[in-house]
Amino acid sequence: MKCMVINLDRSPDRLAHVTAEFARIGVLFDRVPAIDALHRSEFAETSSGLTPTEVACLMSHKVCWKIIANGDDAFGAIFEDDILFSEAAGPMLSHYGWIPADADIVKLETYLKKTVIAMKRTSVGRAFSVARLYGLHIGTAGYILSKQAARDLISRSLDAPADHVVFDPSLPSSSSKTIYQLLPALCVQNDLVCEKAFRLNSLLNEERLMKPRANSAPKRSPTEKIVVETRRIGRQIFDICRLRREKTISLA
Repeated sequence: MKCMVINLDRSPDRLAHVTAEFARIGVLFDRVPAIDALHRSEFAETSSGLTPTEVACLMSHKVCWKIIANGDDAFGAIFEDDILFSEAAGPMLSHYGWIPADADIVKLETYLKKTVIAMKRTSVGRAFSVARLYGLHIGTAGYILSKQAARDLISRSLDAPADHVVFDPSLPSSSSKTIYQLLPALCVQNDLVCEKAFRLNSLLNEERLMKPRANSAPKRSPTEKIVVETRRIGRQIFDICRLRREKTISLA
């Protein structure tokens, strides 16, 4: 299975990091030059509400989708260059025989936040399992995409950040896919787990923090708090009835 890493030409430090990570787990990868928002002034003029870096990130992932869509393999793996792998990642990335036959996408990473997955888990060997992913689980630092799903994504007109395009069930680009979560996850973004001195700062997150924010919501009244909590409990009961559960995905 081809593994691709998206990397900016002006980020040799991140390339060195991800090269060391792949060497550590004994897997080869192909570098895909990222589209750089600094050199694409037209990205600042989009009407989608995306930042220039978000547009560039989406277009960079689209380059990878095209490679998978036009390639010989049934699946391809896409990574961003700030990824950290678990020790068990190598064997899982060396082949795709373990991937469910009906899978369009398999999310390999965790963002260490709660999401909604199916209660039913299917073992895929080496102490890993997969479960259907039903909730929003942001991040596109590590995922597997089928050829069919890649062809569908590149045919769509997209106006959301890459991770929402792929993993936000409120969007047709995601809700139309059969998506699995690998349990436990194989990888995590560097800045989520490393001490500040050792972090690879996210260019995307930095730009998002600079975006003007709408005024914060007014403080909720006691009645409104009760309504919100009631709805939350209602969603949990609804998920249980559909054999789903809320879970924070751990790292292997």
